[in-house]
Amino acid sequence: MTTAPAAERYLRLGLRLGRHVEGIVGAYFGPPELATAVDEEPLREPRHLAADADALLAELDDGWLRDQVAGLRAYAGALASEAVSYADEVEGCYGVRPVRTDERVFAAAHDELERLLPGDGPLVGRYRRFERSLRVPAELIEPTITAVIQEAGRRTRELVELPEGEGVVVESVRDKPWLAFCQYLGRFRSRISVNVDLPMTAIELLVLAMHETYPGHHAERCCKERLLVRGRGLLEEAIVLVPTPQSLVSEGIAGLAPYVLLETAAGEALAAIVHDAGIGLDLAHAVALQRAWEPCTWAEVNAALMLHEDGKTDEEAQAYLERWGLLDPEHAAHVIRFLREPTSRTYILTYAAGLELCRAFAGSRPERLRRLLTEQVRVGELRGATGGSRGR
Repeated sequence: MTTAPAAERYLRLGLRLGRHVEGIVGAYFGPPELATAVDEEPLREPRHLAADADALLAELDDGWLRDQVAGLRAYAGALASEAVSYADEVEGCYGVRPVRTDERVFAAAHDELERLLPGDGPLVGRYRRFERSLRVPAELIEPTITAVIQEAGRRTRELVELPEGEGVVVESVRDKPWLAFCQYLGRFRSRISVNVDLPMTAIELLVLAMHETYPGHHAERCCKERLLVRGRGLLEEAIVLVPTPQSLVSEGIAGLAPYVLLETAAGEALAAIVHDAGIGLDLAHAVALQRAWEPCTWAEVNAALMLHEDGKTDEEAQAYLERWGLLDPEHAAHVIRFLREPTSRTYILTYAAGLELCRAFAGSRPERLRRLLTEQVRVGELRGATGGSRGR
């Protein structure tokens, strides 16, 4: 009996897990007959999928694919109700262990925000007033994001070669546990869904647009489909699996993406689109505030540990996010919902840790960013090159 190639077995393992939890497969553009065969077979129990992952791991050499299978093994084990802590599950999936960030880190970030937002009254009030001053009317979110995406795409093509015929479509959605989502459809096309339930500031709009598209998620997937799947025949890159190291690297790229453009000459052109929508934006000040607030994203990892390891209530975790993350009640409740979703309860680490690792790896070096966008870069390589992150 001939054993199927490792990459094909990996695709089947990912697709089989995806039948248990909707959303685990973020994208699939591999052989359609393989997906059809998985859909038509009897549902395979998680404990058997964990055993399948163990068997595949035993045959794989150290490398990117083995990291991915290890992530799926951790997720299958959690689905099979194996006794494992939340931190162990996160580390098993993504290759980085979540640890609690000392609240002095958040206090220092608050001090910097105090300096950037001088005035009377508590910081949280001034921060909320700043956010309200930049709020984009709901009816303008989709057309403004569309215009930003077009300009960001033009600027990104100066940094990295994108395939001919690539592009995105934008749609507004409601009642989702996330702010936006890039669904890569294959053949260099993506659908960008933007949740318009929550208020959005002008700087959030700029960051979100580039995070999801150029030079973020869409650009990464296009480059890797062209160069890795079609160019090198790496079938394993034809699937995007949420609970794997692939996601941490991808979120790190997308987190870095807005700064790649906003902190260069391209920033003013992008800010002009927001101005044309009737919203005044001091780009340099807004980016400085975004950078100053950035350490507070680790408060979301702390909140996840409170919920899933300490047994704290949703109300306690939400109050923590409002206090240290400076989130308004609506956004804090949204994060709690995200942390309770089966597909995202462990995912929260990928944002803060991914950005920290990718920023330290790439810095201001375009060739490092291009490598992240076009090659299989492992989490271990990022950590080895940068000395680790707040995760361990």
